[in-house]
Amino acid sequence: MDDRDPLTQLVIGAAIEVHREIGPGLLESIYQNCMIRELQLRRAEFIPKAKVPLAYKGEPLDTELEMDLYFPNRLVVELKAVETVLPIHEAQLLTYLKLSKTHVGLLVNFHVPVLKDGLKRMVL
Repeated sequence: MDDRDPLTQLVIGAAIEVHREIGPGLLESIYQNCMIRELQLRRAEFIPKAKVPLAYKGEPLDTELEMDLYFPNRLVVELKAVETVLPIHEAQLLTYLKLSKTHVGLLVNFHVPVLKDGLKRMVL
């Protein structure tokens, strides 16, 4: 993790608090709602469940991506509650970074005994 990035540290602190408060073993949607509330309590400026329009070969599609937590042009946070983080989860975050034109992302997996073991910072 990059200790010099205050936004990343704010999000990690919020995730640690959520994990400490409710523990592992719940659905991703529950962690997402708790993270939204914790970040609001910390007065963070972000977009929960942010929509990203999609295009294919320059043509807009009738569908869009939904990022768990988006700090416009600064950070994308992808939340998971899985036994094992797979390469596809990392690829998902990298794709979100690319499509949102954001350079830094956090992959947070709440299904771990100690949250620091469920954190991965990625840079595009």
